[in-house]
Amino acid sequence: MTPFLALVLSLPSRNATERMRAWRALKAWGCAVLRDGVYLLPANDDHRQKLTTLSCEVVESGGQAEVLWVTPHSPTQEGAFRARFDRGGEYTALLAEMDKLDPAFPDPNHLRKSLRALRRRLVEVTGIDFFPGQSRQEIETRLSELEAALNARLSPGEPGRTQGALEQLRADQFQGRLWTTRNDLGVDRLASAWLIRRFIDPGAGFVWFSPTEGPPPEAIGFDFDGARFTHVGARVTFETLLASFGLEENPALRPLARMVRHLDTGEGSAEEAAGFLALLRGMKARLNNDDAFLEEGSRILDDYHLSFSNPEEQP
Repeated sequence: MTPFLALVLSLPSRNATERMRAWRALKAWGCAVLRDGVYLLPANDDHRQKLTTLSCEVVESGGQAEVLWVTPHSPTQEGAFRARFDRGGEYTALLAEMDKLDPAFPDPNHLRKSLRALRRRLVEVTGIDFFPGQSRQEIETRLSELEAALNARLSPGEPGRTQGALEQLRADQFQGRLWTTRNDLGVDRLASAWLIRRFIDPGAGFVWFSPTEGPPPEAIGFDFDGARFTHVGARVTFETLLASFGLEENPALRPLARMVRHLDTGEGSAEEAAGFLALLRGMKARLNNDDAFLEEGSRILDDYHLSFSNPEEQP
């Protein structure tokens, strides 16, 4: 049986501010309402901490609150509890908005803003979708298709989002290999090539191909449609490589991943992104080939990595 946590509370009727603050928090956390004053969440440490903190604040404001551990007494009751967390309505509303978007709309910037807003809202809904079903997969696929259509229009050759499980690989099986991606390196391709040579295959060789040529069949492809390593779900290629080779927990690579993702897709935020982009634009204007661009770009990424490795040190 799935265990749940129940917050039972009674707020002072005259404290409207506290009532509104508590209601907003419970809604943001995705709580299900069992009845007036009784809220439910699947049991885990994060939810326990949130509900306990809120219950203490309610008591301090003059109300009453208790956090209880609840175990359903039968599969039927467990199913009823799970049904209260159904996000079908939110997914249906998002899908209806997606159906209004036309990838051929004359203003691509309007489409980009609309898709980014939908992606943010989808992230919010999936964050509180504790028992996901088919609707979640359908809307993820639909939004990825729209994003791929827009990317194909704005940036021909950019990879679309693929779905599926990531490979779990060992770097020692990828030593001294030949790697390939599209020429005229962008942020994701540059950072991915740096990551490959810095953390996965120090002896890596690279071949940059033009869209008219296609990739050499003997090389390991990255960041293009059909490549072994490319965009998977919400991950850009840099993040796919991190996950595939067990590098996601490296604390100095996580901020780099946020920066690359923001610059490649516009999603999320990273305060260092603007400075990094300015440096890359300057190098692009000065250098005339991808090998030199990777060499100089790698030095900058090394410096960012060192900075993120020692966040307390100030120049």
